[in-house]
Amino acid sequence: MIWDIDITKRLQHGSANFEMAVAFRSDAPRLVLFGPSGAGKTQTLKVVAGLVRADRGHVRVASRTLFASAERVDLSPQQRRLAYVFQDYALFPHLTVRQNIAFATRSGWTNPSRGLQDVSVDHWIETFRLQPVAEHYPHQVSGGQRQRVALARALMKQPTALLLDEPFAALDKGLRQRLREDLSELQRELKIPMLMITHDDDDVRTLADEVVHLQAGRVVAAIDDPQGVES
Repeated sequence: MIWDIDITKRLQHGSANFEMAVAFRSDAPRLVLFGPSGAGKTQTLKVVAGLVRADRGHVRVASRTLFASAERVDLSPQQRRLAYVFQDYALFPHLTVRQNIAFATRSGWTNPSRGLQDVSVDHWIETFRLQPVAEHYPHQVSGGQRQRVALARALMKQPTALLLDEPFAALDKGLRQRLREDLSELQRELKIPMLMITHDDDDVRTLADEVVHLQAGRVVAAIDDPQGVES
């Protein structure tokens, strides 16, 4: 089983309480969490990544137990070996494209040097067609290129799974479709499980093998025919 998630988490927004109780199991290599804003998609993804701790339950990915309250298992984000791509890409503005990608494998507190030559870094720069902008800074490249940098940095760690938070939300419609197709092809080539959250029907149709539909912190449907999904 690739995805085995059963978590409960109480959240507080101002004076209002919000309790998530999300449970799903799936062997889909490309699983999408779908639903409107405020449904609990991002919080669920952060619990899987270990960035937020669930109150109780378990998180198992590719048969590895990452969190289990009953067994007192709670691996750190680093120990989970999951790559998380944030909605805003979270690139370091003071580092070049090459340095941002190399940052994934740095040791200690020293940033990668500018002009660093590394076979693995070069591989991902070439894979994502970033050679022309490798020495540019994030503010000097396009939104699509920034997204590719974030993906390259995530994959540098050789993760066991890829977690994506609304990866195309900030891009224009034409670019979104091209990058959906690129990501779909890359995922099939690498055979890495992918858990993505979105509220965009087109993301679902292009990238999902199965869909888990969330509303108000609950799973309301599990759909194995993504072509029929409508928001």
